[in-house]
Amino acid sequence: MPTKPPLDPVQVLGLPREALPRHIAIIMDGNGRWACQRKLPRIEGHRHAAEAVREVVTQCARLGISCLTLYSFSLENWKRPRDEVNGLMALYAQYLASERQEIMDNDVRVVQIGRRAGLPPSVLRELDTTIGLSQANKGLTLCLALNYSARAEITDAVRTLAERVQRGELPPADIGEETITAALYTAGLPDPDLVVRTAGEMRISNFLLWQISYAELYVTPVLWPDFRAQDLYDAIQAYVRRERRFGDVGATP
Repeated sequence: MPTKPPLDPVQVLGLPREALPRHIAIIMDGNGRWACQRKLPRIEGHRHAAEAVREVVTQCARLGISCLTLYSFSLENWKRPRDEVNGLMALYAQYLASERQEIMDNDVRVVQIGRRAGLPPSVLRELDTTIGLSQANKGLTLCLALNYSARAEITDAVRTLAERVQRGELPPADIGEETITAALYTAGLPDPDLVVRTAGEMRISNFLLWQISYAELYVTPVLWPDFRAQDLYDAIQAYVRRERRFGDVGATP
């Protein structure tokens, strides 16, 4: 059971709970720039980013958001300098261990999307422990996109469906959007309503390409280590002001 009291969206945001996005996905960008601006090693930007993660996870949990997906490490990130990657992996293991009580206090359920192959044993160990401890929690689902690539996800889904067809379990004519959705890493999770990208970058960076077809995009110049509750509130309020038409013409003015 959660020990942190819920937040009233009407008091905090001036919005009813039903107006909030069900699923928020965040591309956490700007850690390196944050460190460079302060003449610090890049790893210090990643270290301070953990504070933003804690605040955003806690706020989403207490506001009653159903799902929060954080783009934590992409398959392409392995191209970074070895020292930075090793430092990042050590930080992930440390975060998963140190934030476990906070996760339980906020009734957060942790899941991971991405390929497990290639992740260090220390990260997998802490990840599996946190997932196991939190699996019965009923609040926010925290989805960590770790060692993730949307193209790899779609490739893996296609391969899985092809194997089912080859075994005679799935007629090709039965493959549709729902079949593909169920074969993705995110099976069982709602599609994101709102995608937030920090540090002012105007690109998706191979993130949830199938799932964000009709998501609202919100880009902020704030670097991720500086991202706090008010920045999250600003993104949610901008989302609520949008008219989501899903291909329709929308309401008549």
